[in-house]
Amino acid sequence: MNRWLRVAVLSLALIGAQARGGEEDEMMGFIVDATISHIGHDFYYSFAERLRATSRLDFNLVVREKPDPRWGSLVSVEYQQRVVYRRFLPPNTVELKDAAYEAADLVKAQVIQRKLESLLQDTTDLERDEL
Repeated sequence: MNRWLRVAVLSLALIGAQARGGEEDEMMGFIVDATISHIGHDFYYSFAERLRATSRLDFNLVVREKPDPRWGSLVSVEYQQRVVYRRFLPPNTVELKDAAYEAADLVKAQVIQRKLESLLQDTTDLERDEL
């Protein structure tokens, strides 16, 4: 009986270590800059500054840009390979910092909403990655 108790305790310890290891395997808090132009870089720096000041950054984001010399830049922010924010920035944008701060607040709200949706999602029949 004592042997079975030790086996059960060791099994539970291994299962707990594997669960913690899965959480620690993924690194969080990255905001990847995939912008090209000066406007895109300025947007990224203001956006990242606002997010770092207002949230814990327990998620990863990618800021992408599609520049056009005539019309400006299309800036998008992706969370888990899905676009959560997209905006067209004209080439002579004066209030870029305000637009970036607004984008950071909107993206933070979208990330929180998506996390809540994933927690409330019914996964009794399928795992999350199968949905």
